[in-house]
Amino acid sequence: MSSAEKNSMAGNMVHPDPNLSSSSGDIDEYRNSSFNGYEPNRNSGEGSPMMMSPWNQPGGAWSAPSKNSSQQLQNSLIGSLVREEGHIYSLAAKDDILYTGSDSKNIRVWKSMKDFSAFKSNSGLVKAIIIADDKIFTGHQDGKIRVWKISPKNPSVYKRSGTMPTFFDIFKASIKPGNYVEVRRKRSAVWIKHADAISCLSMDKDTGFLYSASWDKTFKVWRPENSKCMESVKAHDDAVNSVVASTAAMVYTGSADGKVKAWKREQKGKACKHTLVKTLLTQESAVTALAVSDSDKVVYSGSSDGVVNFWEVEKQLSHGGVLKGHKLAVLCLAAAGSLVFSGSADKTICVWRREGQAHTRLSVLTGHTGPVKCLAVEKDKESAAEEKWVVYSGSLDKSVKVWSVSEMAPDMQQIQNGNFDWDSIPSAKY
Repeated sequence: MSSAEKNSMAGNMVHPDPNLSSSSGDIDEYRNSSFNGYEPNRNSGEGSPMMMSPWNQPGGAWSAPSKNSSQQLQNSLIGSLVREEGHIYSLAAKDDILYTGSDSKNIRVWKSMKDFSAFKSNSGLVKAIIIADDKIFTGHQDGKIRVWKISPKNPSVYKRSGTMPTFFDIFKASIKPGNYVEVRRKRSAVWIKHADAISCLSMDKDTGFLYSASWDKTFKVWRPENSKCMESVKAHDDAVNSVVASTAAMVYTGSADGKVKAWKREQKGKACKHTLVKTLLTQESAVTALAVSDSDKVVYSGSSDGVVNFWEVEKQLSHGGVLKGHKLAVLCLAAAGSLVFSGSADKTICVWRREGQAHTRLSVLTGHTGPVKCLAVEKDKESAAEEKWVVYSGSLDKSVKVWSVSEMAPDMQQIQNGNFDWDSIPSAKY
């Protein structure tokens, strides 16, 4: 295990000893040090402090919160999904169907918050999940993307329909010496395959292109209908932790090198090329997460120092400000409507509301006993009267929590009369 991975493992499990504590350097699944190429015998779960923890025990079930006043809050906990089969690293939600990826190699399917199905890949940690029409794409530790389809005969059965890149494409590319690129000192590989773990996936809704970011310092562009890698971009000087495709052919990347970059896609026929437009941020702290607002007007980045930066697209990507609400690293971001959600190693989720150029923190969602690693947001279809969202948060405590969040909720300053108190915030504590 590399020093970067040792620095990034978390020690906060379910039912933690109150005498134990976490630190900002304890989080896996973003890189905050120099690149180390993928090694086939390296499995991020085996032998890690998390896997060897005395709190890493099997078992579990779905649980709903008790009937108490906290359920009446506009931002409240609906329930917890627990299987205790692995730490949750990735989420994707659509139409009350939730997919969860973990270091157990299982992709579990939840329907209406009930355990519905599961499918397994023997390729290590599931780092990213994307839902696109009738397909599910998963990014893995071994640098490959798996493609899954739902069986037309049985909606609870999922079958693998392909891998990107395909074995044939790798073989064909390996014949030509010009297809090899250096991925680390004295080691080269074909450019169509990631040479290290995939950290993030993003889908361009306009073109249908799939983007993958990797610890090998690149992002790649895929055409899902034929599983072809269209382009590989050497984007950063260290691991790429996040990639987000936006409208107007814009793509954003965030890296352990402390930079956020904006790229423009130019398409000529079937070929495409991405050109660097602007470096939005240069800092010492690793960039750990990215998100773009629903209106594509604001770009957000989370960092290992616990800060969220944002830029206004319509103002030539000028820096709009900084959101400070976390004590430890921001590990994930999500945006929906006028809201932005930031999940952190401090085990909390901050809910921010954007009004013009200003951002107000509405609440802090607490309840996880480990770092919050991933977020997914869906429109609450049962709430027609107001803008409400169902928020899923996955954690290294092996659970997914489900929250109901309203855009109309009063902000923390209104409730606290200007006095911020971490112990009496408008959230659901369990």
